[in-house]
Amino acid sequence: MYPLRRNRRLRTSAAIRSLVQETKVTANDFIVPLFVVEGKSVKEEIASMPNYYRYSLDLLEKEVQELWNLGLKSVLLFVKVPDNLKDNKGTEALNADGLMQRAIKTVKNAVPEMYVMTDVALDPYSSYGHDGIVEDGKIVNDPTCDVLAQMSVSHAQAGANMVAPSDMMDGRILYIREALEENNFIDCGIMSYSAKYASAFYGPFRDALDSAPGFGDKKSYQMDPSNRSEAIRESLMDIDEGADILMVKPGLCYLDIVRDLSNEMELPIAVYQVSGEYAMLKAAAERGWLDHDAVMMEQVMAIKRAGASLIASYFAKDVAQLLQS
Repeated sequence: MYPLRRNRRLRTSAAIRSLVQETKVTANDFIVPLFVVEGKSVKEEIASMPNYYRYSLDLLEKEVQELWNLGLKSVLLFVKVPDNLKDNKGTEALNADGLMQRAIKTVKNAVPEMYVMTDVALDPYSSYGHDGIVEDGKIVNDPTCDVLAQMSVSHAQAGANMVAPSDMMDGRILYIREALEENNFIDCGIMSYSAKYASAFYGPFRDALDSAPGFGDKKSYQMDPSNRSEAIRESLMDIDEGADILMVKPGLCYLDIVRDLSNEMELPIAVYQVSGEYAMLKAAAERGWLDHDAVMMEQVMAIKRAGASLIASYFAKDVAQLLQS
């Protein structure tokens, strides 16, 4: 007897496959991380991230315009701070004329409609390379949260649409939300790194910003990669404290966490496809071991299929260009 149901009927041509496709990737799904440095006419390739660059403000303006023309509508800004401006309290982070604040204004002047997100953490500004203030060899929580709140207000004053605290301090979302409300930045959103794991995939990013920890590691504040239910607890707390978007970081090794949060939470879920994930594919493709574009699209499709509404990815421009071709 012939089977009444033949699943291959819906795979017989490109047309029918596209009609029944369950998950679609578009340029609207992406947040573009951008690295910013001081100087003029600076476009420095990051050695461990081929074809990815640090931009001075004049070239940042051109890059943002190109991204917008590709249909990419959001950027996430990171700054490489000169060593002479680093200290233990992140003083430079609060400078109204600091590099981050000028970068926000540059993006908004270049493309006013671009949705600007900003990294909120002390590690780029810290003489210790940690995400918080250090006292007696420990990263102290509440004093760090106070500085993060002030930093968020400074970013909002410069024109940021959303701040993205990546530090994993306890209670920092509430500190930030209250500070934004008190300063009348009621429309400034918070994308919380709710489930940021102490991952080995961050190496190239730390090269990009010269932000590797000067001592120890970040395991006392970032999450243990072996933990799953903890991500639910962290995310529920961030929702209660006023987060607008929840983020899982890294991506591919944590798609079970993405699905858990997507099933349990009502807020949009973002995923950060991190520098190590980018570097691995670039290296394999350079050696001819993998088809770059095919694997790239399979990866971002998997992230979205797992439940992500947004993907912060160094592949964002590559994907957008491929989708337009």
